[in-house]
Amino acid sequence: MVCSSHLKTVILQAGNIQRVTQGLAQFANLRRSSTTISVARYSSDRIFPSIRKMMVDTNMAASRGLATNTSSESDDDGGYASGGWKSEDGKLSCGYSSFRGKRASMEDFYDVKTCKINGQTVCLFGIFDGHGGSRAAEYLKENLFKNLMNHPEFLTKPRLAISETYQQTDSDFLESGKDMSRDDGSTASTAVLVGKHLYVANVGDSRTVLSKAGKAIPLSDDHKPNRSDERKRIENAGGVVMWAGTWRVGGVLAMSRAFGNRMLKKFVVAEPEIQEQELDEEFELLVLASDGLWDVVRNEDAVSLALSEEEPESAARKLIETAFSRGSPDNITCIVVRFFHEVASKPQPETQSETEIELQAQTEHETETEPEITTESETKPEPQISTESETKPEPQITTESETKPKPQITSESETQT
Repeated sequence: MVCSSHLKTVILQAGNIQRVTQGLAQFANLRRSSTTISVARYSSDRIFPSIRKMMVDTNMAASRGLATNTSSESDDDGGYASGGWKSEDGKLSCGYSSFRGKRASMEDFYDVKTCKINGQTVCLFGIFDGHGGSRAAEYLKENLFKNLMNHPEFLTKPRLAISETYQQTDSDFLESGKDMSRDDGSTASTAVLVGKHLYVANVGDSRTVLSKAGKAIPLSDDHKPNRSDERKRIENAGGVVMWAGTWRVGGVLAMSRAFGNRMLKKFVVAEPEIQEQELDEEFELLVLASDGLWDVVRNEDAVSLALSEEEPESAARKLIETAFSRGSPDNITCIVVRFFHEVASKPQPETQSETEIELQAQTEHETETEPEITTESETKPEPQISTESETKPEPQITTESETKPKPQITSESETQT
């Protein structure tokens, strides 16, 4: 006879196995589809139903020519979202994937936008990982980049604009939910590319990693309560960091910075840490992801996996699948941004070869006329010229006329000798 507690354990384990099996089946279906699935053509029965192709808002005063991917991360069957985008000049492309995984609900959101401001191309990428509900993450998706674009000093002082926008958006979110009893929150890891200048801002434990010549360079540092500087800040504000399965603020929240979280707002701030990079030919790609990926995939592995795929959408999907196969229990969302420096540099070898051919032709022509050039160059050394010129012309001049030129010539030769 089987006891009831043992039977309950068996049922729970069977349920978990069934959930994992369903997830793997979704990946199997996904692999059978084309690896170049676009947002407009992706089958709606396997992804979030309201994925739409990137649209351009023509109201320049309202959105500054913002082009954005408007997709909803709420879905009935916990499916898989995937898509991609490429810039008009071909120098930049990105792919994104989002998977509910083993969680009962989806609380991850992502955003990809691009626009031109005063002739300057601006691209924005963001990962928002909600906790305690999806409302905060969804609010960030709808408002964070929009608020940043409207900041009056966005182009002139981007670091200041990003910092102020993060904190103001947090205040706006708290104000919008002041009559609600919910206390949800969200992380935010964003990358803003203005020309060749990259600004990465982070709040929480989502993460952004850059690949430079195949090497993984983290551009954000997870905000964990046990980080020495974060713990000191929390304790100076009157808070406490406790161990409850992991280090938590007040024994509740496993991150030290976040949007929302009204009850812990005094300690859990939304002030971002910002890192800046100027991109060059060695920078290959950027990976932004929620902690559902980073909990089981190292930075180096993420970069290696992303580089192994030619298309960034395929890279994002591969990272999601890898994290799930390694046992990630969380929602998993990832954006991969690839830089194509070779598009701009391809013509250079051709122009260089043409110039080399021209130089070779010039040198060949110069070698043919070498006697004339050498006689001109050899006239510069005074000792050689003076001896040659004075010996030959002097008898001719003296024989033709012995008048005034002779004293002048001899005086010049005497001064030279």
